[in-house]
Amino acid sequence: MTAQVIPPRSGTAFVLQRGQRLTVIDPEGEQVSDMVAFALEDQDEAISSGRTLDYASRLFLTAGDPLYSNRSRVMLQIERDDVGRHDFLLTPCSADTFRIIYGHDRPHRGCLGNLAEALAPWGIGEDRIPVAFNIFMHVDIDGTSGALKVLPPKSRAGDRIVFRAETDLLIGLTACSAEQSNNFAFKPIHYRID
Repeated sequence: MTAQVIPPRSGTAFVLQRGQRLTVIDPEGEQVSDMVAFALEDQDEAISSGRTLDYASRLFLTAGDPLYSNRSRVMLQIERDDVGRHDFLLTPCSADTFRIIYGHDRPHRGCLGNLAEALAPWGIGEDRIPVAFNIFMHVDIDGTSGALKVLPPKSRAGDRIVFRAETDLLIGLTACSAEQSNNFAFKPIHYRID
């Protein structure tokens, strides 16, 4: 399959079958992608930041790490990772994010709104969207205070991460809309299913 394009500040959703590989590519560098996953046969089972981080015993995930569901089942396995810095720390940006953090009076709907629109055909609304796996996100954590600081992504043009589906999944994927997350520039995300 040729690479599909997610335009800046938008999102998409698609089915990823067990055994298929999802490659997420940052074509220009320094662009984050939010990814959520739901079990295709029962969308009450969703990707879980809490379960994944608990079982990994660390905050930053990379090749060899599984991503778990809220039912402790492996949904995706990370097979390749060019960047080595992704996390489950921050929820998808939303209109409220832009209002509260950035002070926008006409806020963009953000990744949350983009994911909700893309997932609507499967009956998934905003309230059912979990904390996303933040692909290429670079969050620094102060080990003493716990303060979080969003830094520019470490991804460069062409960097990718590859996931293998361990069960049939519904995937939501974005080209993130938050200024801090993307070093104050908005770019596309590419993805491919093999």
